[in-house]
Amino acid sequence: MTREEPVLTNLYRTAIEELATVANAIDDVAVDEACRRVASARHVCVYAGGREGLQVKGFAMRLFHLGRAVSVVGDMTVPALGPGDLFFVVCGPGEISTAVALVGVARTAGAQVVVVTAQPEGRVPRMADFVLTVPAQTMADDQGDAATSVLPMGSLFEGALFVLFEVMVLKLKTLLDVSPEAMRANHTNME
Repeated sequence: MTREEPVLTNLYRTAIEELATVANAIDDVAVDEACRRVASARHVCVYAGGREGLQVKGFAMRLFHLGRAVSVVGDMTVPALGPGDLFFVVCGPGEISTAVALVGVARTAGAQVVVVTAQPEGRVPRMADFVLTVPAQTMADDQGDAATSVLPMGSLFEGALFVLFEVMVLKLKTLLDVSPEAMRANHTNME
């Protein structure tokens, strides 16, 4: 064992403990409501920027495996949204100009808007029909006295998104009565 290994082990443990603290603070009733809205939508279109976008793309992939009609903003195959559709936005810091613009377009078109954020008082969450709060440090509050996580920048929020979305998939699997075999059958064979 080298001198650095115990330090790294402690960093792993610290990161996992921080993620557990965030997960324990998420309102499960709100998660259930977000799942209900995803399950009842005609089409779900997702959006987030940066590393949050990577997490929401993984969620979109699992929604597809669950048999949902789903698209990711930026792909050429995104249909026009309208009544009965859901625009699912992740905006950890509460305001990003692209998210503000896209939420405005979706609302004008008649789509419902669900926002996942760490800053529920932000401009984007205030525009939403429903807000799911993930109380974790983002880049909006990672400097000075506000910084509390050992993880850099918005990594705590992004890691918590992975856990949240996996739990939402489990809940949606039950809500939609989708078998593991059906999910696997929806997996691409083009790899």
